[in-house]
Amino acid sequence: MEQSLNPSNDAIANLEHNQSIQLVDGTFTPSEAADVITALIDQKINFHKLQRISWCEKNEKAETTYADNRIAELMREKEIAKSFLQPVRGTNAKIRIDGILKITVE
Repeated sequence: MEQSLNPSNDAIANLEHNQSIQLVDGTFTPSEAADVITALIDQKINFHKLQRISWCEKNEKAETTYADNRIAELMREKEIAKSFLQPVRGTNAKIRIDGILKITVE
C-alpha cells in the first residue's frame, strides 16, 4: 500500500514528536575537525542556494531574504569556526565534536 504524501492529522498525532540524530560524535585532529565543520556548513549553504534557485525558477521576483540571510550567517559561522581552530592547527591538540540534530514535529 502506498503512503500518502500528506499525512492525516491522526497520523501526525500518532508520530513521535521529537527525534535526535547523532550526526557527528568524535575526536579529531584540528585539520580533520576543520574539514568536518566546513563540509557540514558548506552542505547547508548549498541547500539554501539551491532553495533560492528553485524559488526564483518558479517566480523570478520570489522573496529570497531568508535564504540570503541564512547563507550570509552560515558563511560567518564558517569563518568563526576557522578562526577558533586556527591557533591549534599543526599541533597535537584534539578537537571533540558532538553534533546532534534535534528534530521536532510541530
